Amino acid sequence: IPAWGESHYFTLELTATIPLSLLLNHLYVLLPVLDDNKHYWVDQDEVEKLLKRGEGWLAEHPERDLIIHRYLKRQKSLTRTLMQLLGDDASLASSMDQENEDADPERPLSLHQQRLDAVFQVLKASGARRVLDLGCGEGRLLERLLQDPQFVEIVGLDVSHHALQWARRRLRLEELPPSQRQRIRLLHGSLTYKDDRLKGFDAAAVVEVIEHLDPARLCAFEQALFHHARPKLVALTTPNREYNVRFPGLAPDALRHGSHRFEWTREEFQQWARKAASTWGYRVDFAAIGPEDPEVGAPSQMGVFRL
Repeated sequence: IPAWGESHYFTLELTATIPLSLLLNHLYVLLPVLDDNKHYWVDQDEVEKLLKRGEGWLAEHPERDLIIHRYLKRQKSLTRTLMQLLGDDASLASSMDQENEDADPERPLSLHQQRLDAVFQVLKASGARRVLDLGCGEGRLLERLLQDPQFVEIVGLDVSHHALQWARRRLRLEELPPSQRQRIRLLHGSLTYKDDRLKGFDAAAVVEVIEHLDPARLCAFEQALFHHARPKLVALTTPNREYNVRFPGLAPDALRHGSHRFEWTREEFQQWARKAASTWGYRVDFAAIGPEDPEVGAPSQMGVFRL
């Protein structure tokens, strides 16, 4: 679709005469490296897998450090373990630090915490007692909500089983006393499907989630959230694309994260939000999150939808 601009995906054809087993070992390692994401829990087992699949070629590969770093999902302890097994424990230090900065340009500003603070304050001020965290990830917002007795029913939903497992560990659900444990539930589900379990809540948080959806799925997202679940309040945040020029090392027109499908300017976000609010019977107000720049605004933007 030309109007969408250049795709993040492309076709690459390579030709060689090699044993099929060697080709498959390369693909096994390099596909998640090229995608820069592994969609499951990464632990010590991945070190053994990489050693096995990379035998005979990884140690001499010109992009060895990058491959290891991405394959192990930037976990320094696992990376160091593998480098020790390869007999080279020192060469990754500078490249690891540099890619950590490149992979998360927001890190120096602690924007994630600022977003959680802003959303929490909106939920708290609304008087909501039954709340949803849609796209809850590893459960950082859930953890904060659980600490406040105002919120008597808390539901976290995510499409990733492994994210929910991590949230369960973070929240220590199995160790909570019964009075606390009954306040919170973790659900597996998608934001683009109508889900009766999400109906009837006072408020919903959607923190840095919408930009991970394909644009063609935004209509389904709106229907599932604003029409079917229909919470009384929705606090939704997303990156402000205009601010990207202020992140050192972020290439022009690059997205902040490899899994983002798009990033909106302030005007684009407000146009979408106003149209969605009008369509589904909400009103919407906007707020900036993070330090504001007079030319490009703040790093993140929030829309607060109210019935």
